[in-house]
Amino acid sequence: MACNPRGCASLFLWLVLSLHILYFTTAVDAKSGHRITDAEIRMKKDECYADIESGLWGLDCKTSIIAKENCALRCLSPRCYELVYESDPLEEGEKDLIRSQEYKY
Repeated sequence: MACNPRGCASLFLWLVLSLHILYFTTAVDAKSGHRITDAEIRMKKDECYADIESGLWGLDCKTSIIAKENCALRCLSPRCYELVYESDPLEEGEKDLIRSQEYKY
């Protein structure tokens, strides 16, 4: 099926705009706008650590302290972990106070 240049341009523009809207809507949905307290984070993280220790997250999460921490962060919020840490996970000895603040929103 052939389309005229104007029709193809309109279709292309519509597609690009739709993808942008989808992308930005997904990014906005990741943040709740509600700040989570440190106590809430600690409580949820303790539950995650218990799940990790019981083996629910697999053996890889028990290979080191940092592996356990990465799994706990993923357990705490899979979407936040994907956005904040997945491309650059915590490494042995690293203390990341800046990125960890993003988990509070």
